[in-house]
Order: sequence, then structure tokens, then C-alpha cells
Amino acid sequence: MGKRFENIQHKILNWEDALRLRNVWALKGESVAFTNGCFDILHLGHVSYLAQAADTAKHLVVAINTDASVRALNKAPNRPIHSQDARAIVLAALSFVDAVVFFEEETPLQIIETLRPDILLKGADYNAAQNDPTAKDYIVGADFVKSYGGNVLTIPFVEGYSTTGILAKAK
Repeated sequence: MGKRFENIQHKILNWEDALRLRNVWALKGESVAFTNGCFDILHLGHVSYLAQAADTAKHLVVAINTDASVRALNKAPNRPIHSQDARAIVLAALSFVDAVVFFEEETPLQIIETLRPDILLKGADYNAAQNDPTAKDYIVGADFVKSYGGNVLTIPFVEGYSTTGILAKAK
């Protein structure tokens, strides 16, 4: 498919390679931001969110739900629309995304604990101050990241853009 496409694929890492890269960045004193999601149909809201997330640190790591974990979230019977590999390639093509990893667990806690990001980010529908892990707006991994001095931030949405809304409009 060409050299540029191969360069994009090099950003899609397993956890071990992501940790190795994270450690290289740490040795250089470079900060790492982390976010996660399904990113099923990449749209303006996602791109704006990810660009703002990237602005918080030198490097941005994006963890995406595997196909099985998207189905487990019960988003809709036909989700995900795009395979995990397709979603990863599209995210990796964004110049401000430094690495993409998959997670199949119910939450991204294990990959957060593995990578120990300097900054953990979620959308504004979450609450960075929420301390109750059972609350719907709790940011998984927030307590862990704060425990070593990391920051937890939320980013506002771009109004009118959601995958669910786009799919409804397409019908």
C-alpha cells in the first residue's frame, strides 16, 4: 500500500511495545497524554477532542476498544461499524497521535496502569473530580494517575457531533 501507509501502521502497538516507547519518552523527559474510546466512525468531534488531548503533552497515546469490547458495551446491535484494525489505522493516520493500542477489558484500567501516563483525558461527559468509581461519570484510572502526581482532565465536546447521532441521521 505504500511507505506512508506502512509508517501509519508502525504507530499501532501491542502493550509491550507501547510501554517500551513510553519508557523512551520518559527517559527524554517527554510527557505522555492518554485517552481511550471506541472511535467507531471518526468525526469532527473526535478529531477536535484528540487534537486538544494532544496539546496537553508531548505525546498522545490512544487506546481503543477491541471489537468484542465494543459489543460488550451494548452500544447497538450493529456496532462497531468499522473493525478494530480499521479504526486503529484511521486514528494512527492523525499526525498528532503518537501510538494506538487496543484493550479488550471492560475498562482501560490495566493499560493505564501499564503505561502510567502523565495526563489522563476524557470527554466532558465525565467528571475529573468524581471520586466514586461506581458513578457513571467517573474516569477509570483517575485515582491511579493522581496517585503518582499525574493530571486528569476533561475536554468539551463539539456540539452536534456524535457517532450515535451520525448513525441516526444516516438512517
